[in-house]
Amino acid sequence: MAVINSIENGIVIDHITAGLGIKMFDYLDIKKSSYHVAFIMNAPSTKHGIKDIIKIENVNNIDLTILGLIDPHATVSIIENHLVVNKLHLNLPETINNIVCCKNPRCVTSVENNIPHVFHLVDAEKREYACEYCDDIINLKNGKGLKK
Repeated sequence: MAVINSIENGIVIDHITAGLGIKMFDYLDIKKSSYHVAFIMNAPSTKHGIKDIIKIENVNNIDLTILGLIDPHATVSIIENHLVVNKLHLNLPETINNIVCCKNPRCVTSVENNIPHVFHLVDAEKREYACEYCDDIINLKNGKGLKK
């Protein structure tokens, strides 16, 4: 059994708003993987009071777009040989593709198959995106509305 105090190679998703770590964990479908994973909830944080942390050993191909949608304040550290070689600050993406579905029943994406679901950021503070085809607005606050 491996202990993951520090990892040799992989990623650390840090500064996750407390409670959102489980959404990231579930979305990444880590439960079914063979990676060594540490999931820490409600860890003390000097900036935020408490935070969640996810450490994943021997993986570096994580979709950062979806992580930014769940919590744009989180950071991702790339670890090689026990050292942080790159630290990425997540942001809300300007455009998202096939991560959410339009709920408007009159939208072309509801009628036609194989049309990509494309949304554009219209209000970062409210975390609202507009459908490219019908301009219907969806709110992705706290990762709600993301398709799995």
